[in-house]
Formats: sequence, structure tokens, C-alpha cells
Amino acid sequence: MAYIYKKNIGGKDYYYLRVSSKKGPKSLTKDIAYLGDDPNKIKERLERLPAKHSKEIRKTYKTINKFIEVNRYLSRIRETKLKEDTHLKRADLEEIEAAKLHFNTIFKRKDRLTQEETLKRFIVEFAFNTTAIEGNTITLQQAHRLLVDNLTPKNKTLREIYDLQNTDKVFTEIFNDMEKKEINHELIHKMHSDLLQNIDQRQGYRKEEVRIFKMNFRSTPHQYIYTDMNILLDWYSKNQNRLHPLALAAIFHHKFEKIHPFMDGNGRTGRMLMNLIMLNNRYPPIIIKKKNRQEYLQALNNADKAKTTDDQQYKKLIDMTAQELTSSYWNIFL
Repeated sequence: MAYIYKKNIGGKDYYYLRVSSKKGPKSLTKDIAYLGDDPNKIKERLERLPAKHSKEIRKTYKTINKFIEVNRYLSRIRETKLKEDTHLKRADLEEIEAAKLHFNTIFKRKDRLTQEETLKRFIVEFAFNTTAIEGNTITLQQAHRLLVDNLTPKNKTLREIYDLQNTDKVFTEIFNDMEKKEINHELIHKMHSDLLQNIDQRQGYRKEEVRIFKMNFRSTPHQYIYTDMNILLDWYSKNQNRLHPLALAAIFHHKFEKIHPFMDGNGRTGRMLMNLIMLNNRYPPIIIKKKNRQEYLQALNNADKAKTTDDQQYKKLIDMTAQELTSSYWNIFL
């Protein structure tokens, strides 16, 4: 298998084409070509390599191309000399900004059909994962058939089917609305109502207590929900120009989940609001993956101990959210 390997020597990156192979129980690796120190010229150097390497490169071209593009945009971001951020690790900050740069300068300038196809890939992945976190049993393959080919999966409940279709509709509307949306009670109510259409007809903030399984916090008593949501919206207004958008989105998400303003659909609504905050700030959207559900819930639990916005108890949630953004972005939008 061929891949590109990066060596950092004296603070400078150097790139090599490396091949790994199995020989019995051992894995063998060998650098077969030096590709220079400029990520913008790697493709050009690969094209000039002897033909004997082309077969290996072709087998793993997608992985190689992803590496090249990520490092090209990282290189451009590093040239801008980003300021340090108190909530984000330097490496995570650079990767987030690299994804944002590609999102706005490459993806958004592609032709409309290509954008729509890419966005649909994202929505399928997002809808599958965000609903699966809440117990939806529709598989990723079935989600693709439902949302792309309009083929209804067998032996699944109408609730599960509407769950994915509603998510598709709400996210598409958010993404296609070019104007920045104000986050207020009205928007939150509508988003929740649209996500739970044909699933749960209880409208508005809950009027009774709710028990959250497998979480260690107590949600806001129902008679104080409107007050706590006002406090959250005020916090958002005061911090939207102070915090990095990813930290803002992650912390808002946690605060919203802790209030738990609805009888059902809080997680799905919270993750959609998190993406609205990212898109409002011209950042790519985020997928919290089902396979990372336990880590995600633990990160939310850790954040329950935070006393201020700058508390280190938010670190696990912000770190995880950053990693989820960059991993899903380059796999889908590239």
C-alpha cells in the first residue's frame, strides 16, 4: 500500500512516498521517493515518478489525494499566523480553519449539481448518525436508499422513517438559506417541530418533568424552562463574537441539552442548532458519529461540571467536536 509520509525536522515538514507491505507477521515499510517540502507541489512530483510506482499510487489514490489537499490547506492557514485560542488546541484550530478555507473557496464555488450531490452525501451521513444516537435502527445503507433513491426500508417503523426524512428536510432548508439566521425561541420551536413532524405532536417547551436516561444531570424544572432558555440565548448573544464558532457551537449545544426544553427530540434539535451556528459563521457542518456515542455522552457529562464558559471541563467536548468536524469534512466535501 502506498501513502504519503510526513517527517518534521527542525520544525519543517518533508514529504515522502512510502510503501508498506506484509511479510509473514511483520509489516515492512520503505520510502520510495522524496516529494519535497512544498505540499502544493506533491501532485506534480508524483506525476513525474517512474511508471513502476503508478500501480501502487492508483490503488490508494483517494487516500493520497486527501492527504495532499489537507496539507495544502493547512500550509495556507499556517502562513496566516493564526492567533492562539484558549478553547482549541493549536493543531485542531489549524485543521478547522483549513476545512473552512476549502469549504468557502472550493466547495461553494463548484457547480450547483456537484454541490447538491455532495450535500446529499453529508445529509445521509448526518441523518443516519444523529438519529442512530437516539436509537433509530435504520442502517447507513438503508438511509441512503431512503433519502437518495426514495426506497422505504422494510421492517422499520414510520417513526424511524420520518426521523430521517425530517432531518433531511430541516438541514437542507438551513443550508440553502443564504442569510444568517437569528437563533431565538421562534426558530428553536420551529426547528424542533419540523424535526418531530409525524413523530411527536407535543409542541413548544415541555410542561412537565422529563427523565434523561444514562445522563448524570437534572434537567431544568419545566416551570423555569423559558427563563433558562432566555439565559442561554442571552449567553449566546454575548459570546458569539468572543468565542471561536466551534467552541460557541459546542458549549451552546451542551447548555441546551442540560436545559432539555422539550419532551422529545432534544438531542436531534441540539445537534441541528450546533450546525446552524457553524453555518451562520461560514464554517462547515459537523457529524457526531454513532460509533463515538459513548465518548460524546461522556464529554457532555464532563461539561456538566463546568462553572464558567472558560472552564476546562468543556475541553473534552470541544476537542471531540473539532475532531468530528475535520474527519467528516475531508471524507465528504473533498
